[in-house]
Parts: sequence; C-alpha cells; structure tokens
Amino acid sequence: MADDLARAILGAEPTFTSDEIAAAAGLSYEETRRLWRALGFPDSAGSKAFVPADLDALQTVRAIIGTGVIDEDTVIRLTRALGSTMSRLADWQVSTIAEVLERRGSDGEPERVAWSTSGRAVAEAMGPVFERLLVYAWRRHLAASATRAEALAADEEDVLRMVMTVGFADLVAFTKLSNGLDDDGLADLVEEFESRCIDVITEGGGRPIKTLGDAVLFVAETPELATDIAFAVVAEIGGDRDLPDVRVGLGTGPVISRLGDVYGPPVNLASRLTAVARRNRVIIDRATAAGLSDRFETRAMAQRHLRGFGTVEPLTVRHRWSYNG
Repeated sequence: MADDLARAILGAEPTFTSDEIAAAAGLSYEETRRLWRALGFPDSAGSKAFVPADLDALQTVRAIIGTGVIDEDTVIRLTRALGSTMSRLADWQVSTIAEVLERRGSDGEPERVAWSTSGRAVAEAMGPVFERLLVYAWRRHLAASATRAEALAADEEDVLRMVMTVGFADLVAFTKLSNGLDDDGLADLVEEFESRCIDVITEGGGRPIKTLGDAVLFVAETPELATDIAFAVVAEIGGDRDLPDVRVGLGTGPVISRLGDVYGPPVNLASRLTAVARRNRVIIDRATAAGLSDRFETRAMAQRHLRGFGTVEPLTVRHRWSYNG
C-alpha cells in the first residue's frame, strides 16, 4: 500500500490535523499553512497528515523566528527554496530507484515489481545512508557558497549582484530527435547530456546553475574561463557520435543570484545567442570578447534581431591556433 510506504519513509503514523499541529507548535493555522505551501504541499483538508517530525520542524522554525535573527518572510523564502530543491531531488531519487526495481522479462518488456514491498525495502535500507550523504553534500556546497560570498564582501562588492559570464549549452534539433525516441531512450539521452556537461563545467572551474532537459545553464567568474568551458562542452558532446550536436552561447554582465538561480540580461542573451549559432560552435557577445586574451580570435557575424535585445552583432570565437594550424 502507498500509505505503508509513506509511513516507512516518514518513520511514523500521521497523528495531527492542520489545526492540531498548529496548536501544538504554538503557531496560527495561517502560519503553518503558509509554511506547508512554501514547502510545496497542498492543504491537508482536515485529515490527519502530520507526524511528530513535522511538529519538531515547526517548533524549530518558531524558535528561529523568536530569536529575531531572521524574520518570518525570510523563513518562508528559505522554506520555498528548500521545498523546490527537495521535490526535484526526491523525484530524481525515486526515478533512479524505479529503474533498479524494474526487472526485464524474457520478452524484453519491463516487469513491474510491487513498490509496497521492494520500494519499502529500498527506502529502509537506503534512507539513513542517503540522509547522511544529503547533509554532507549540503554542508560542502554551503561552505563553497559562503566562501564565494565572503570573497565578494571583502572586495566591497554586492554579494547578490555580480558581474559574471553566463553560458547556455543547447542540444541541436532536440525536439525532432526526441520525437523519434521512446521514453527510455529520451531519458537516457537527457541524463547523459546533463551529467557529462555538468562534469565538464565543474572540472573547468565553472558552476552549473540548472538543467532544462536539452540545455544546461552555467556561470564562470571570467569570460576566458567560460569560453574554455564552452569549447570543452563542444568537444565532449559534439565530439561524440552517439549524442546530438551542441551549440553554446556566452554573455557577460551583471547578474543577480536568487534561490540558487541567476537572473539578468546576460542569462537571456546567452540563451538567445544559441539560436544563431551553428552546430558545435561557440557564439559570444562583445562584453565577453572584451575579456578574452590573445589565445582567442573573434569574428563578427551579420547583425541579428534578438528578441528583447533588438539588433545585435554576435561574434564567433575560436582558439587562435585553430586558424594558424
């Protein structure tokens, strides 16, 4: 039963309604509902949906707000970021486990196993392990993010607003290709593209921001670093005959960091530039070109109208040795 699996994961039987858990936590119903929605869940409509761990979480939130260190609105924003991230992570985890639980029959067709038994066994075995790894990974990323913020603050720069080069790597003709693949083939293609791009970006000193199925958004501290990463992505993805070709757009300028994402004109421009790039090519704007050393050579393309930016003159970029042999 689905309820049995949920109880096994949560570690307890739901015993509180929304009104009951709000009263037990010392919060109003509206406060608890706001937090629950921010976490990404609908109202429980009066049913017993909450376990002691939910009460502990609410009491922790109440204590934090009570210290005056952060206000309720900030707590809601952090909760929304946490809920969004954990929802995606949970879906990813379940889909991965589902592949493990799906056995292939003699006819090659998938044979579904009962989640109520096998799913519970995996949850009970892997839950504590994954929970420890989750906290470990969060601490490592928190330390890295805090270090970046500290460096910006030391330079008297805005911690949330910074000048960066944004890269947008996009698979060529993905829609047409995906129409010819079955569900498993499409999932494998997307996972291969995303994982290999993220590896290349991370190894090159950049930071992956998000994946969009057929595209990966990343940032780098300098135009030169971003350009090196872009060429590495082209070599990794475009150089593999089993994968579609790729194109990369780069834009440089001020971006704002919010909830793990980045916003600003360079983000939109990088995306728009991929639309005018040829397959397995890197296209940049003039701000990015201005930050490149003589290791690179740029060439102006014909002016194009890019939605939201008007008439723009993109530039192609190559390593200088590409011309000189």
